[in-house]
Amino acid sequence: MPGDSMREVGHRIATARRAHRMTQDDLARAAFVSLSMLRKIEQGSRLPSDDTLDAIAAALAMDPSRLLAGHSRTDSRVHDALPALSAAIATYDLPDDGPTRPLVELHTAVANAVAWRLAAQYVQIAHNIPGLLAELSRAYHDAPIGHRPELAALLVTAYRSADAVAYKFGSYDLSARLVELMRWAAPQTENALLEASTAYVRSETFFAARAHGPGLCALEQAVDAAPRPDTPQTAAARGTLHMRAAVIAGRAGNAGAADVHLGEARRLGDLVPEGIYVGTAFGPSSVRIHEVSVAVSLGSDHLQRALAIAREWAPPPSLPSERRSGFYIELARAQLWAGAADDSFESLKVARRIAPQHTREHPWAREDAATLRRLKRADGESLTSFAEWIGAI
Repeated sequence: MPGDSMREVGHRIATARRAHRMTQDDLARAAFVSLSMLRKIEQGSRLPSDDTLDAIAAALAMDPSRLLAGHSRTDSRVHDALPALSAAIATYDLPDDGPTRPLVELHTAVANAVAWRLAAQYVQIAHNIPGLLAELSRAYHDAPIGHRPELAALLVTAYRSADAVAYKFGSYDLSARLVELMRWAAPQTENALLEASTAYVRSETFFAARAHGPGLCALEQAVDAAPRPDTPQTAAARGTLHMRAAVIAGRAGNAGAADVHLGEARRLGDLVPEGIYVGTAFGPSSVRIHEVSVAVSLGSDHLQRALAIAREWAPPPSLPSERRSGFYIELARAQLWAGAADDSFESLKVARRIAPQHTREHPWAREDAATLRRLKRADGESLTSFAEWIGAI
């Protein structure tokens, strides 16, 4: 990496450290790196390794890509990990011999993967998930029958985090294989909520194939099979399915079905506090975000609904980064179609600040950045820089 880029990385780290009111010594201790190394990195005379960068980003509670002057390493690091992920799932029923951590530590490792998924930290998932999947497979096959439902639940949750990486980075065949493994493991959990969660994730395969009609049918069947919504957890499980069904109905151009499912999602969302239920954010704010998504999916006659929501409301910071950035990506598309190019670009920049990896890999964000660049070719270099960053030019 050229010296100027090293200086930029060091400057970003130093700026973030000061924003967190940390001294160099504080950050060095929190990241488990030497003080002399951190000083050299901040001065721009030393480039942090990937592991060191991840440690510093974790100590600053930031996505590693936000500390990089050029974001290309995020993309390459994820794609470089995909073969290992593919190998881990190919041997799900024939895991290699190796060590297995105690169950409590496996729970912690899977919880970390969920947190990374919700925060759109795909590099962290890609780096850690292949080994975790192999370890969970060993634990599952070595466990007594009575312990297998608990391990199957961990597998379902870990497969979902792995799928987030595969799907977001366009490896749809790998994503479909992971979804099928979720469907294999979910019945063994003896947990109907995890089966509903699996049906929610399975809808990605229909989105990828643009098979929106069959996808809507699959989700409606999952709603019928879901537990009665008589607890917050069961209400959220059914509500998330209605949210996803509303969006896929919108993509199918079925405004009537979209309205019905949105109405059910809104009713169920009002019964529970916003939170994470079986790995999915649900509640009134999540439903409102999906209202924007449905409006954009239905097209020009419904755009004003998306714009009206954005005028009076914004996602609270307590929502997961991936969901908040998704709201601004959808809003940017509505604003672009409504002729508000400047507002659209501002929304894309907000999405990038919230979740850079998610924004950079989102096809709509890339398409809209390219369109904005064509429409506003004479504008300042910030739009050109953004388009280059996202891979639109």
